[in-house]
Formats: sequence, C-alpha cells, structure tokens
Amino acid sequence: MIRIEPAGAESLLLVLAEEPDAELPGRIAQLAEQIDQRLGHLLLDRVPGWTSLLLHYDLSRTDHLALAEQLKPLLEAWLAQPGLHSPGRVHELPILYNGEDLFEVARLCQLSVAEVIGLHAAGEYRVGAIGFAPGFAYLGQLHSRLVLPRRATPRLHVPAGSLAIAERQTAIYPHASPGGWHLLGRCPWPLFDLSRTPPCPLNQGDRVRFRPIDEATFSAEGGQP
Repeated sequence: MIRIEPAGAESLLLVLAEEPDAELPGRIAQLAEQIDQRLGHLLLDRVPGWTSLLLHYDLSRTDHLALAEQLKPLLEAWLAQPGLHSPGRVHELPILYNGEDLFEVARLCQLSVAEVIGLHAAGEYRVGAIGFAPGFAYLGQLHSRLVLPRRATPRLHVPAGSLAIAERQTAIYPHASPGGWHLLGRCPWPLFDLSRTPPCPLNQGDRVRFRPIDEATFSAEGGQP
C-alpha cells in the first residue's frame, strides 16, 4: 500500500514499499522519470530512496493536496505493472582490498581475510539510493556473513575512494569525509567529478560488481598512495 505523506512545507514523501528488494530501486527510478515527465513543471527536486521517493515542489505552483491528487493516477498505473523495471547499467569497479578494517572484519565475522574478499567481490549490488554526500551510492544487499553494525566510534577522516561496509550495505566514499563504516579497500577511480556529465557514473537501479586488483594495478589505474 503506497502512502503519500507531507514532509515539510514544500515536500511530499511517497512510501512505495515496506521492505527493499532487488528490483525496487530500478522501478522507483522509472517512476521518478514518469513523474518528472508529467509533473516536472511543479517540482523543484526529487530524491529517490530504497523504498521511497521524496518530491520537493514549487509552492507557488501547487500544494500538497493538489499534487497528491495528480500523483494518484501515476501511482496506480505504476502499481498495475509490478514487473516493469529498468535493468540498470552494470559497472565493474576495481578494488584494492587493503582497508584498515579488513583484518578486524574477518575476525568479527569469523572468516579469513581471503573469505571476506571472496564473499564481497562475488556479489552483484544494486544502487538503492544516492545521498549522505554527492555521489555516495548505497549498494545492497551485502552477503549475510559480512553483516556488521557501524563502527562504535566513527572516523573523522575517511579517504576518498574508500570501500566500506555497514549492516547490509556497501559503498565507496566519493570524497574524503567523516565516516563510521568498516573500511575494506580502495577504488582508484573517482566516483564524483563536477567536470564530467553526469558527475556521478552511478544511478539508482544500476548494478555494481567489484574486481579485486593488486597494488601495481591500483597505481596504474590512477590510485593515490
């Protein structure tokens, strides 16, 4: 059952599911495009999440009651096509698995370091949402044997390109920032660059795979020590 909820003076939150699944991010991305095509002139921004879509609207053009009424037929049509989804693009990202927390993750998960790397690199992950920082893509679902809570004490500085895990998700920090996830390795490729169009190569619904590399390959592909 879809819920339409006010989320501030100029926002509506569409709660589209109670739990995420593998196909939902692609379907939400497709719904966002359909809403933009039909009602984009009323909107200022749209923010997809794992199970929701937040719409910021222009209060000089509409209000939450009028917008909710206009959304209902679009949502009904979206629900009537449950198999409709975008497969998303596939991205293969190189990873040097040498993160500060790699050995501690192995200990906490009662695995060897090789098993941690193998389980993490064997997965194919969906981009469920992009947030926290520009280009920070939340990827799921992580293998159940690698599930850990966030670190009890977040780091004040996580280097750009750091690959990390927390709970059922994995991500790459696109910028240096504070962070509380467990660091497994580093990606040599920039994942947010304002000089590119689009600045972030990952979109909601895309699929991501990780390719383990060695230090020589990391340096050859642009990685910084």
